[in-house]
Amino acid sequence: MKQTAVKIRSLKGSQKIAVLTAYDWLSARYVDEAGIPVVLVGDSLANTVLGYGTTIPVTMDEMVHHTAAVSRGVKEALIVADMPFMSYQGTLEHALENAGRFLKEGGADAVKVEGGAMRADLIEKMVANGIPVLGHIGLLPQSVKETGFKTQGKTDEAAHKLMADALAVEKAGAFAVVLECVPAELAQKITAELKIPTIGIGAGPHCDGQVLVFTDVLGLGHGHVPGFVKKFADLKPQIQSALATYKKEVEESAFPKK
Repeated sequence: MKQTAVKIRSLKGSQKIAVLTAYDWLSARYVDEAGIPVVLVGDSLANTVLGYGTTIPVTMDEMVHHTAAVSRGVKEALIVADMPFMSYQGTLEHALENAGRFLKEGGADAVKVEGGAMRADLIEKMVANGIPVLGHIGLLPQSVKETGFKTQGKTDEAAHKLMADALAVEKAGAFAVVLECVPAELAQKITAELKIPTIGIGAGPHCDGQVLVFTDVLGLGHGHVPGFVKKFADLKPQIQSALATYKKEVEESAFPKK
């Protein structure tokens, strides 16, 4: 049965929510067949698939293209499309138009927007126009040129602001909110305070759900992997070995057989 934003919201307090990224038809099929209820077409597409150094360069057209591929591979999961940098930071009308593209052209069921209280008006407008929104507070990858990659909410003042951001996102109508790189104790307090699910990434075990990147989970990533990531498989050496064996057998005329 197809997941909806309403169903995911209703899981708070009754079932932990697994969320995983996917970037194309094949990865989407694997994730959906595993029964993962939420598939995020993350702007991490920029790093993991397209070879950019950060998420900043990925475009709306690239995100819509890959979201459409994911939607062709998913039958049951809720598909959330990550709104890329500068697709929603301008006028509300421009942001609403871009969000609509994800639903109309990409086949997404919802969009994800980074930012707390400052995005409340935007989230409210999207929800009012029939676009479910997943919020995202804490470490904001699209803002790392200002904040850097570091844990957020470590001081009392910063923790108070994150709590206010979470409440603002909830009040604006988001069906859930991602907490990224937030101290576990603070994440636990936010989770207890909110009526919507919290989805943690580097935010400890007390959130209502967890999200990870597809390539990180399978051990396929290149470069730095955050310390909070767990490899549930280590496929990279197996793939490298298979490709090396293929090359060797072709060069030695061992493949193909007569």
